[in-house]
Amino acid sequence: MRQTRGAWKVGSLRGIPIRVHVSLLLILPLLAYLFSGAFRRAAEVAHIPGAQGMGVSGLWGLGVAVGLFASILIHELAHTLYALRRGGQVRSITLMMVGGVSELTEAPPRPRDEALMALVGPLTSLALAGLFGLATWGVDGTRAFHLQFACFYLATLNVFLGLFNLLPAFPMDGGRILRALLVGRLGPVRATRVASLVGRGFAVAFAVWGLVTLNPFLLVIAFFIYMGAEGEARQARMKAVLERVRVAELMTPRAVGMEADVSLEDALWDLRRERRGVLPVMDAGRPVGAVGVEEVRRVPEAERIRRTAREVMRPVPVAPMEENGWRALRLMLESEVPLVAVVDAGGQLVGTLDVDDVQRGMALFQTREERAERESRRWRQERPA
Repeated sequence: MRQTRGAWKVGSLRGIPIRVHVSLLLILPLLAYLFSGAFRRAAEVAHIPGAQGMGVSGLWGLGVAVGLFASILIHELAHTLYALRRGGQVRSITLMMVGGVSELTEAPPRPRDEALMALVGPLTSLALAGLFGLATWGVDGTRAFHLQFACFYLATLNVFLGLFNLLPAFPMDGGRILRALLVGRLGPVRATRVASLVGRGFAVAFAVWGLVTLNPFLLVIAFFIYMGAEGEARQARMKAVLERVRVAELMTPRAVGMEADVSLEDALWDLRRERRGVLPVMDAGRPVGAVGVEEVRRVPEAERIRRTAREVMRPVPVAPMEENGWRALRLMLESEVPLVAVVDAGGQLVGTLDVDDVQRGMALFQTREERAERESRRWRQERPA
């Protein structure tokens, strides 16, 4: 459920944004250069003098690099479409230096469906490898050396992509399959912990191998796998705790926010007085939006006395007091507003929930659960046989 920073939206699928991360733009020229070298070496081996030019091979190298990331996008789209079909929720798709990431706000509810969702990505990559292999065979004998080698290269890269993703290195596809297989026996939290440990083990192995072979790309992959495995384990623990906690137990009690017709000058004072970056905007006791320091500062200082909070407010997510903390946190992140307005049965504001509230609640309830677990373990040890 983490949001990927430093990415730009380039399209969407069923309302799901497709983004390109800045790391992809940095690695693309390097991959184009490496692939163009492969074209030149292949031309030399095949004794095709006209195909060894730097400019021609450079363009084909760039084409293969773009084709590789297009294949990765299709791989991620396969995950997304299957997840949506089986009741999952996908926040965005991001293409990065080390591949693609489908950011799930909610995995398919059944472990079997989660395993199949993870499996369709590598299967799609292997299917693409087959299609590129057929294309390689189809252009054989046409003297289109660059096209034939590009198809062969993309077929090889997709085979590697499919098989590499099947490694049980969480959070890669194979790691997700491993977790789904363990859920029935261990439960979601322990299954995620085991899959995360396996993933971090692979990350350490990749890092060691990268140091031995002086391969910086392996070190980058190891870093992303290690951090991803750690993040997934932390998210699973958070979900397990927050699903059992009501929003009313996490929120900061608040009877009022700022009135919708207050000037932005006064709104800024309200924010400073409350020591908050964002406050709900109220109309007849009901939250109708949110205004933060960012919205106020976009308005020139001379105009703030004439402009009102209603004019610059953004939509605010609303959650009832009885909602669980995990759904409220998802609502906050999906709306990209760092605040949830908590309301009673009549829709009146009773409090607000932000990330700081969630973190404090997590620390409190985890400490309480750990204490209860220790006491239960001590009671079992002291109980007479």
